[in-house]
Amino acid sequence: MQGSEKLGRTIVLWLPDWPVTAARQLSEPDEAGEPDEAGEPDEATDPAAPLALIEHGLVFACSAAARSAGVQRGLKLREAQSRCPDLLTLPYDPAQDARAFESVLAALEQLVPGVQLMRPGTVAIRARGPVRFYGGEEQAAAALLDGLTVQGATTEGLLGEPGVRAGIADGPFAAEQAARATTAERPVRIIADGASAAFLAPFPIGILVDARMGTLLRRLGVSTLGEFAALPAVDVHRRFGAIGAEAHALAGAADGRVVVARTVPKDFDAVIEFEPPLDIVEQVAFGIRAAADEFVDALTRSRLVCTAIRVQLVTERGAVSERSWLHPRWFTAADVVDRVRWQLQGGASIGSGLRSGVTRVRITPERTDSTGNHEQGLWGTGPDERIHHGLTRVQSMLGHEGVGTAVIAGGRMLAERAVFVPWGDAPPPAAPGSAGAPWPGSLPQLAPATVFGGRRSVTVLDEHGDGVDVDARGMLSGAPASLGIGDATPRGVRAWAGPWPVVERWWDAASARRLYRFQVVDAAGMAWLLAYEINDAAIDSGTDALWWAEARYD
Repeated sequence: MQGSEKLGRTIVLWLPDWPVTAARQLSEPDEAGEPDEAGEPDEATDPAAPLALIEHGLVFACSAAARSAGVQRGLKLREAQSRCPDLLTLPYDPAQDARAFESVLAALEQLVPGVQLMRPGTVAIRARGPVRFYGGEEQAAAALLDGLTVQGATTEGLLGEPGVRAGIADGPFAAEQAARATTAERPVRIIADGASAAFLAPFPIGILVDARMGTLLRRLGVSTLGEFAALPAVDVHRRFGAIGAEAHALAGAADGRVVVARTVPKDFDAVIEFEPPLDIVEQVAFGIRAAADEFVDALTRSRLVCTAIRVQLVTERGAVSERSWLHPRWFTAADVVDRVRWQLQGGASIGSGLRSGVTRVRITPERTDSTGNHEQGLWGTGPDERIHHGLTRVQSMLGHEGVGTAVIAGGRMLAERAVFVPWGDAPPPAAPGSAGAPWPGSLPQLAPATVFGGRRSVTVLDEHGDGVDVDARGMLSGAPASLGIGDATPRGVRAWAGPWPVVERWWDAASARRLYRFQVVDAAGMAWLLAYEINDAAIDSGTDALWWAEARYD
């Protein structure tokens, strides 16, 4: 029948520069979530300011103002800044990008069902339903753009400055290219039924295949989608496999994909509004207790537990503070209240006033898991569970930083490698303190068992009773014969090894540090890790170099 011939007709709605729009919407005024003292808005939220999102040192997306200055996607950060000295940069956060687009999806689903999310900023809709309802493709596209624009205008300008563009063609790929071929003056592009192949023919091959395949095709004389589609399908499949065959079909507008409506995730968010605003930490914590209970109960009814949450605080000044919180097991209602209190409290004391009253608190589950993976044991919870409850209780009384967990990080000196993170938080990122990175001057395994928090003075003497010194080339004035730790009676040295030089900040005379590390075994059989430090500033002032004990091998 006639309707079956147009089942592949697709409407694609595209929001240009959506990652930049999302970053500006969720950009915080400062680290504390408050405006600056002068009351000036954050530069990243200014639509006229050139802004670029950086991922792995490259430009992932940029604003129109940045593009007008020569910034392009894929440029290195230094090259982009050289082209636009006033360029503002933010790290690209895909989770933030997707989270911000949920509001646009919700607004669109109020207008038409069956929306498929292609990526944040781009959605596809099967054209048959809207076309029949509105009486034509042009009318359907205009109705969706008008309706979504109205929804966005009433939702704090979610769509951003470029607005929404629409493309209609045979299949999602051709429809997306039609949407991207629109302009601000003509935001709708409709490709006639059966004309999608001719529309795609002039496009470069690089928009469809990866860089490696694109380079090979250009060497073979194929530089456009039309030239690629003209190749025999059997030969393309034989040479490039299934991936090449799929790209060949898309280039010829033989897009066999169908639009699959997304499954709307269940909303577990807890939103608490305060009128009038509350400016005392304990008042806010008390006000969210009932909502926290309902938040956890709703997850439990769905047989889920939450292991990570995001807390968003909105003040009466319009400032927004967001933070993700992790839990070593799963969140209870009391744990949720504690995280909100800690985020409000910051470094202040309990019960202290806030700089601005809180008007809204939103609690969002970021990571959930099935309750079956967290069921208690048949014969009780065991020692680990009791330890967890004890540490959680102490942390709730002392605050977020009150209980720490030791984590091994990278570094040369042993005291630097011990990093304490709050109980329940994730370890610090691997870079730049990665334990697996090369650290010239660090010791091989095995590491000492006892690391001293402060320096313990050491006396090292040679066989003549003179102090042992180390020159700039690492040569000892004499072999260590006796060792005295602090005020203890010196003991004989049974064996020693070293030195291992450590040179830090050699380019800065004021803060440069050069030391030599030794492993020494005294007459009692105790092994020590010693350091002989040469500080250029100290030597210039006439101060002797220092022997000190860094750790002990127990």
